[in-house]
Amino acid sequence: MRSRVEEFAEIRRAARVEGLSINALAKRFRVHRRTVRQALESAEPPARKTPVRAAPKLDGVRELIDGMLRQDIDAPRKQRQTATRIWHRLLDEHGADVGYPTVRDYVRWRRPEILGTSGVSRAMVPQEHAPGAEAEVDFGELWVILAGVKTKCYMFAFRLSHSGRAVHRVYPTQALEAFLEGHIDAFEELGGVPTLQIKYDNLSPAVTQVLSGRARVETTRWALFRSHYGFDAFYCEPGINGAHEKGGIEGEVGRFRRTWLSPMPVVASLAELNARIREWDLRDERRRIGQKISTVAQDLSSDREHLAQLPRDRFDPGLELYPRVDRSGLVTVRQAKYSVPVRLIGRKLRVSLRASELVVFDGRQVVARHERVIERYGQAVQLDHYLEVLQHKPGALGGSTALAHARNTGAFTGLHEGFWAESRKVNGDAAGTRELIDVLLLHRTMPTPAVLAGISAALTVGAVTADVVAVEARLAAAQLEKNDIALIEAPTLPKVVSLTQRRLTDPAAVIAGLPQDNRPLPSVAGYDALLTKRAAKHAVTASMSEGGSGA
Repeated sequence: MRSRVEEFAEIRRAARVEGLSINALAKRFRVHRRTVRQALESAEPPARKTPVRAAPKLDGVRELIDGMLRQDIDAPRKQRQTATRIWHRLLDEHGADVGYPTVRDYVRWRRPEILGTSGVSRAMVPQEHAPGAEAEVDFGELWVILAGVKTKCYMFAFRLSHSGRAVHRVYPTQALEAFLEGHIDAFEELGGVPTLQIKYDNLSPAVTQVLSGRARVETTRWALFRSHYGFDAFYCEPGINGAHEKGGIEGEVGRFRRTWLSPMPVVASLAELNARIREWDLRDERRRIGQKISTVAQDLSSDREHLAQLPRDRFDPGLELYPRVDRSGLVTVRQAKYSVPVRLIGRKLRVSLRASELVVFDGRQVVARHERVIERYGQAVQLDHYLEVLQHKPGALGGSTALAHARNTGAFTGLHEGFWAESRKVNGDAAGTRELIDVLLLHRTMPTPAVLAGISAALTVGAVTADVVAVEARLAAAQLEKNDIALIEAPTLPKVVSLTQRRLTDPAAVIAGLPQDNRPLPSVAGYDALLTKRAAKHAVTASMSEGGSGA
């Protein structure tokens, strides 16, 4: 279909070239003579007139709607009347005969005029951010199926303003320890600290009081943290007025949650979830933000060149507490209990409560480390902490909470169960349990794969004693080291067991596989010489004795 400009151009050309009359032009182009006259007068078609449509029902309620909108001028933003509320008031209070779509459309364009939220006040100004200069931080809520339970958690988000590279972590709380730990993880993953400022809401972990303007009273530990890493904080205006000041992180929290955390993730622990999130953050480096030509990874390289270096010492983000160890070898922290070695019963210990873990110190030595307990009145218990007392009370092992936790976490494996059962058959309940405890003590000094290999070898030959397990575990550990297998990576048990069983079934093959010794064979010639000299000495002594006796 021709546009009016094209139609006018064809009419003008036919009149100019062919000299057709107005009537002839109107017949050829099938338009009114008035249109032909307009085309001959000007090449630009006149603007179409928009007819004014009558709205008799709306006209009767215009003033009422305007009055209701004016009531919202001084009202809080979240308590302003919606179009639905205004329509119901028109029906209930004034008996108006008007449809909801009519009221909705009128409120949509009339509200900005009355409240003064149109035009310049709602305009967005594009911003440019220098590499490595600025970042934004915020928390967001999410739900996780954690160990089979639907649990509310909090996602810390840190975003570099230039590249848009973000770091996310999920914690059971949004308290100060999570706030600090999230920053430390972000700084270390990105390789530095922004040189200009980091933008924040007025988060309670950082701010205790909001003063006039942008002045804030900060918490002491937060001020110490900022001083340690050397960056400035920029606090946005409270409420909706400050949302646009860090719009990048506001959108990032929602984007990441929709992209990677929907539907609700199902994990056994938050450590597992955060490991996945690290991979998702790396995958996000391949994306492009908005209309940018460069990827996040390309812009991140510029950011990293300009970030300030990390300080030499790592800041401890934990909240420092000093609980006392009770008679059960437990310390109580935030209505949860954590085990420590029983030798520390009755003492006050220093505890660092972090967002994802709890670390217990005896002086400067770490004596216990637990994943943070989320549920109220929950417990984190390690069987290793009770082995010394169980040596004296072996009958307490079977029903102990520590054993139940070890089974649930997989630390007490099927091999341990098999050894315990066989040992009790051979050695009796008490002695058999003590043998098991001695085997468990081996885990303190030897790698777990080697100990499991030792248990398997002992069960294979039917010698269910801790001494046999220790010997076989040392041999397995030596074999693993010889083959340059990293014990930290915990190689699969079948490989370790096969090494030990091969030694039991085919010793010659193991000897043949040992490294060759090129040193010369030992010689006893020196000892032979000593024996010859000693024999001659004895002969002389004997002859002298005989001569003396003859005299």
